[in-house]
Amino acid sequence: MIGRRVALWAAASIALAAHGDDARVRTVYFNAWGGDPAINDYIAWAGERLEQEHGITLRHVKVGDISEAVVRLNAEHAAGRDNGGSMDLLWINGENFAALKNAGLLYGPWAQDVDGAARINWQNPTVRVDGNLATDGYELPWGSVALTFFYDGARIATPPNTPATLLQWIENNPGRFTYVQPPSFVGTAFLKQLLLLLTPAPDVLQSPVAENFDEVTEPIWNWLDRAHPSMWRRGRLFPLSGPAQRELLAVGEIDWSMAYNPSDASRAIENGELPVSIRGLHLRGGALANSHFVAIPYNAGARDSAILAAAFLISPEAQAHKADERIWGDTTVLNLKKLTPEARARFERAEHGAATPPPPASTLSEPHPSWNDALERAWLQRYTR
Repeated sequence: MIGRRVALWAAASIALAAHGDDARVRTVYFNAWGGDPAINDYIAWAGERLEQEHGITLRHVKVGDISEAVVRLNAEHAAGRDNGGSMDLLWINGENFAALKNAGLLYGPWAQDVDGAARINWQNPTVRVDGNLATDGYELPWGSVALTFFYDGARIATPPNTPATLLQWIENNPGRFTYVQPPSFVGTAFLKQLLLLLTPAPDVLQSPVAENFDEVTEPIWNWLDRAHPSMWRRGRLFPLSGPAQRELLAVGEIDWSMAYNPSDASRAIENGELPVSIRGLHLRGGALANSHFVAIPYNAGARDSAILAAAFLISPEAQAHKADERIWGDTTVLNLKKLTPEARARFERAEHGAATPPPPASTLSEPHPSWNDALERAWLQRYTR
């Protein structure tokens, strides 16, 4: 394994050097969600470091949802563009990874052999399995997250922390709660979090959607049917993204927001974007948790540069910078015990804001990817007529 890892790194470096000043193979088109300025700034920082260290230009192709890149890659495949594709690196997970892997549209396996992969905490099951599908080296873990709820502590002394008590709070406080509209990933995550806690058969969610979909999901539709009339805009209008929901919290229209990043509110408070009274919590019974990844399309035009870029993204320097709540606050995928004392110290001395909750007492595994599409279709059919 070590020999193969060194060989992969060396091969990428040698191949890149052989191209000299070929601008295309030194330019990595990184298709990644562009909806959060802090994340965009982090990717720009990574691009500056890659330019300094390797002469690689990282172009952030900002997408509203990575499914846009999935559609484009399928179109290139259908058109026979099997070399020199327009995308070199994708920020991806869940059903989008499953769709591309099952269609054979990802390069690999490569991820476990990239330089620095030995420092990853491979004992964490979410870095080896993505949305119930084994990664098999076709994507490299980049960060780990857990769905986190944020509330205004100035208005809520004892926050509800179960679906039942949250529903009661919503009905007792009309207009003060909402969630992001599916199929935005935060909105779909909220549906999955509810489903995992409410359904009497959560183990069924680890298998593909079957004919019992209506029976399994009935509890969340009952929950939402009761909650919507008491929600913001009476459940007829929803924010379209996590940042949009956070803005509603910032201006006092609602008392709650949610994000996959447990540090989301602390960073926003630090930047003056949320009041200092905001606090965070995970629902009792387990927080929906997963990892997010980078992958390389099968037809990438700058594959060797993409490998070097991915290796930098999991370096202790890049992971520590990303874990800083003032920058992004994304939880590292590295095993800190495998780092040098100096590198480990950067993580250990990191401070956490008052809105960042402790790690969840337990986590919930992502359902099989097929549940994402099924939940989104059912939600849209029921609530957007």
